[in-house]
Amino acid sequence: MRTYLLRRLLELLPLLLGITLIVFIVMQSIPGGPLSAYKGNPRIREEDLARLERQLGLDQPVPVQYLRWLTGFVQGDWGYSYVTQQPVLQMVGERLGKTLLLMGLSLLVTLLLAIPLGIISATRQYSFFDYTVTTAAFIGYALPSFWLGLILILVFSLQLRWFPAGGMETLGAPFSLQDRLRHLVLPVFTVAFASTGFYTRYVRSAMLEVKSQDYIRTANAKGLAERVILYKHAFKNAALPLITVIALHAPQIFTGAVVIETIFSWPGMGRLYWESATRFDYPVLMAVVAVSALLVVFANLVADLTYGFMDPRVRYD
Repeated sequence: MRTYLLRRLLELLPLLLGITLIVFIVMQSIPGGPLSAYKGNPRIREEDLARLERQLGLDQPVPVQYLRWLTGFVQGDWGYSYVTQQPVLQMVGERLGKTLLLMGLSLLVTLLLAIPLGIISATRQYSFFDYTVTTAAFIGYALPSFWLGLILILVFSLQLRWFPAGGMETLGAPFSLQDRLRHLVLPVFTVAFASTGFYTRYVRSAMLEVKSQDYIRTANAKGLAERVILYKHAFKNAALPLITVIALHAPQIFTGAVVIETIFSWPGMGRLYWESATRFDYPVLMAVVAVSALLVVFANLVADLTYGFMDPRVRYD
């Protein structure tokens, strides 16, 4: 296991370098360049722009700029925002935990709903419950998250006034767990409603395939309880494709966060990315992309290691 883990970590280094290099080149190719936000300001002269280019190192060749950024990133010097002049590492550190809280809780709620619904739907195939769950899954997966979020704000915030319309906490109020949960309800439900339909279909399909295996029929012949057969034997093998889907779905933690955090004014990484993109804040954009790539790669590594726990036939040499 230790050798396999070390080998995988070494294999991930060229991948991360390739991702950051491609993103860096693409950003440098955007018309206007990093200083385009300043070029429309009539109070900034050409001499000022030239001085900024020299100070930021933007007058150097692209390979030199990339190596300079990469060296600083590895050492923890992520530069400063072109807009706010704050350290990029500090900005990302303040937002990352908030996004992980929102999207991690959404994933937890999704799995707590999708796993039992998918299992029951598979065991009661073609029943009224199965048709109801399947229909709801397709509806949830088809609804745009931004539309659902706006409807929830309109109904539960503006009309019923049950939950806040946005933000992470009530301004001016002391921290309380109840207040934080009230702000999480609507964005978590928006993400979980669509994701539950997606994962439910995968769990149902995997359970239907596993149910026809010989070892399940043997367990039934032995007289084991249905709950033991489903959750201890069947689902443990049916969860393997689910783990793969979760790992491949990891990028949507941030792509979905861009939409959800913007709608609900959640101060996370997704909203930071959107604000930085609209203001051409290149250092922040590069940091967000690099951190996102790290999290996605880490999620895939965790999924590979989880296979060995779920399936004894998997061995890491």
